[in-house]
Amino acid sequence: MRFFLTVIPLTAAFIIAACSPPGPQAPAGAAPAAASTASSPAPGRLAPATAALGTPEWFSWVDTTLAVSDDGHGPQPNTPAWDQAVNAKLGEEAPQSEPGSAEWQQAVDALLRTRVAAH
Repeated sequence: MRFFLTVIPLTAAFIIAACSPPGPQAPAGAAPAAASTASSPAPGRLAPATAALGTPEWFSWVDTTLAVSDDGHGPQPNTPAWDQAVNAKLGEEAPQSEPGSAEWQQAVDALLRTRVAAH
């Protein structure tokens, strides 16, 4: 008898929870909430919208996105060796401007934003 008194309320609670409608939904055709991604990026990976060009956060985002340092076993960000490694990772898509320059950073940023958005 005690078994039924314990199981029945639990079963009823489960059925009620399973039949309840989901929380609020976005209107049809609405874009997913990008703000939540930008405000809470994955650990170790900053969202590009939160990192200004040339900042340590931006270098970290590029480094993580392209896996340049390979868990800290590569060139340090914001060095000529790192710039060359970024170009090597980008291959044919690498910017033609001077590696490390503001124009180069802008081109790398635009390219990576396009790549990340495509995935």
